[in-house]
Amino acid sequence: MDRLKKVLTYSSELRHIGMLNDLRYGLRSLRKSPGFAFLAIFALALGIGANTAIFSVVNGVLLRPLAYADPDRLVVILHGGTDPVSPDDYLDWRRQSRSFEQMGAAQVWSATLTGRDHAEELPGMQVSANLFSILGVPALRGRGFQEGEDKPAHAHVAVLSYGLWQRRFGGDPKIVGSAIDLNGESYSVTGVMPESFRFAPFWATNVEVWTPLLLDKRLNDRGGRSLRIFARLKKGVSLAQAQSENDVICRRIAEQYPATNKGMTAEVIPLREKVVANIRPTLLVLLGTVGFVLLIACSNVANLMLVRASGKKKETAVRLALGSSRWRLIRQSLTESLLLAVAGAAVATLLAGWGIAGLIASLPISSLPRLEEVGIDKSVLAFTSLIALATGVFCGLAPAMRASRTDLQEALKSGGRGSTEGRPEHRTRALLVIAEVALSLILLVGAGLMLRTFQHLQAVDPGFDPQHVLTLEVAARGTRFFEQLRPRLEALPGVESVSLINHLPISGDIWTLGVIVYGRPAPPPGEQPTAAFRVVQPGYFATMKIPIVRGRDFTAHDAADATPVTIVNEELAHHHWPSEDPLGQRIRLSAKWMTVVGVAKNVKQSDWIARPDDEIYLPHAQSSIGFSYMTVVMRTHGNPLALAKPVEQQVRSLDKNVPVAHVQSMEQVIADKLWRGRLATTLLGLFAGVAVALAGLGIYGAISYSVAQRTSEIGIRMVLGAQTGDVVRMILRQGMTVVGIGVAVGLAGAWTLTRTLAGMLYGVTATDPATFIAVSALLIALSAAACYLPALRASRVDTKIW
Repeated sequence: MDRLKKVLTYSSELRHIGMLNDLRYGLRSLRKSPGFAFLAIFALALGIGANTAIFSVVNGVLLRPLAYADPDRLVVILHGGTDPVSPDDYLDWRRQSRSFEQMGAAQVWSATLTGRDHAEELPGMQVSANLFSILGVPALRGRGFQEGEDKPAHAHVAVLSYGLWQRRFGGDPKIVGSAIDLNGESYSVTGVMPESFRFAPFWATNVEVWTPLLLDKRLNDRGGRSLRIFARLKKGVSLAQAQSENDVICRRIAEQYPATNKGMTAEVIPLREKVVANIRPTLLVLLGTVGFVLLIACSNVANLMLVRASGKKKETAVRLALGSSRWRLIRQSLTESLLLAVAGAAVATLLAGWGIAGLIASLPISSLPRLEEVGIDKSVLAFTSLIALATGVFCGLAPAMRASRTDLQEALKSGGRGSTEGRPEHRTRALLVIAEVALSLILLVGAGLMLRTFQHLQAVDPGFDPQHVLTLEVAARGTRFFEQLRPRLEALPGVESVSLINHLPISGDIWTLGVIVYGRPAPPPGEQPTAAFRVVQPGYFATMKIPIVRGRDFTAHDAADATPVTIVNEELAHHHWPSEDPLGQRIRLSAKWMTVVGVAKNVKQSDWIARPDDEIYLPHAQSSIGFSYMTVVMRTHGNPLALAKPVEQQVRSLDKNVPVAHVQSMEQVIADKLWRGRLATTLLGLFAGVAVALAGLGIYGAISYSVAQRTSEIGIRMVLGAQTGDVVRMILRQGMTVVGIGVAVGLAGAWTLTRTLAGMLYGVTATDPATFIAVSALLIALSAAACYLPALRASRVDTKIW
């Protein structure tokens, strides 16, 4: 037994020594070829770095569990899976449901923080008292809300975000129990949430203050749908069971209240699914794209290693002749490729860190859900290590196996400048080039389709002119403040016109109300038409350059005591009066009859590519709806952002307690709306460019090596009468034959794989012939250039030495 232990110990020591020797040999070998090492590490760093960066986003957004207690049991309940619900619907669901431990509600809220050095508009949320309990996230300091604090007598309490606590209160440890002023009223701070807390990550993601949700005044309200419902499933209750129960409750409510709930359904959706559903396809496409980039990089490095192994045939043959085993040669070659992969992974981690920082900086605020959770952590480092190991094996295995099969007699006999590459090596290298070309073409086609999509999106007519328009939210109630502010802003140098709207098109919320047309029969219960409504001041249409196609704009005469009037969009006019003149028609929105005095051109609302809904505009002076803020729109003669500070100064000179927020140009507003298409287009284009560059280098390297190996043959051909053009055409023909096969394979692959992009495309099909043809022509041209340079060099062989 002792002898066996000694043998095993000795064997282990030998293996350890052998591994150290392999590492020393690999490092020595790479030091002797710094150019080869640099190119290989650079190619692998690009491939591994791109994968690390995108995986870090996928990990943070898609894979990591939500930062709540037992998050898999958290669900959101919405009408049709997207729309908010009314207070009474929520209360009925809470009373009748048996599938949930708890159910709570939330709605967005805007709060003006005053009483400090300057006023600030805070994105807020009003929540039921049990919401923090549903999430299972305790406060960092103090507590959340208690039962009963969502009643009027006890509702003036607030919970702060960590960021707000640090930014406006200096991280004061005595903040709990202190009073703050929100919207001119005093609130007692009950707690501060942890720094990592975000709620809800699919909607209102930048909330900084929470207050109790008061429903007392909205009881028996089934029309005002503003609540998002959150719940926690009971243990052992499946999503399907909860959905089935909710369907029964919805049908029951629809039977009791057909006027408001006929046909209403409610979907029970896992909270995590609601968070990531919209962004998942884009991220998975990008992850597949960087996988292709890595494969191209691996093919490139494998080609380089094959070249290197071919150049070391004689050395390999001598070592085999002197007794080295084939396994030893394979192991040393794999060690060398693993060293390259480890070095590439180290550089890739740095590149990925910079790439992630640049990606986050380039995205609009609150665009990508869970963006704050994206970074390089243990999971990402483990992923990088795994793909580095796989890359090292992939790159080194084929060259190692090829080198270990060296024919001793052939290798020892060859040695002059006329030595040639064997058919197996040539075939392997050709297959690698074909793979690079095919993968590059697939990526180029995908990038081309996304580029055309983005071009079509940018060409969409929003219905207004976004150039030279400044927008900003001003948190002031009533009309008096704005009546004083508007002439001050109009007097600023460079200002052409000024107006107001409650919610900007494209970026703002969509509020809808039921519409009744005078003289028409009452619609059946549950089938009353609705319209989006916006409240504007006179001059809004001229400021935004929205054409009034019939009738007139609002004027100062449309005051609170004047005849109620409205302007409708073309869609509503066509819907309700397809063969009549809409001017002079009367419609009722809420409880007020209004006369149509104008028809405005359709304007894009919340969806950039969807057909606009019916829309109604109301004069600000005649609106009975109170808003916590209005959005100022200003058309300027020059750069609108240059007026941001003067505008803020004018607002504060009128009232220092009125905050200004969301100062943007209208072009920025649109750019933020199109961020997903821009992100996919930019990254796909970038990765496709890297892939093409790597493929071009691979083609150039393969042809250059082939030319170097055939120097003797080419020289003899030219001595026997071959012309320069003949040699160039021969090399080009051989190189482009391989490229042509790669293009054919790539076209077949693209025809299949680009269909996964169908949901992300607009104005172009996944198999758009123009894109396929243009991309193929571009890749063939680049490949021809990569082949031409070695071919030209081959044609200049000095024939005097033959």
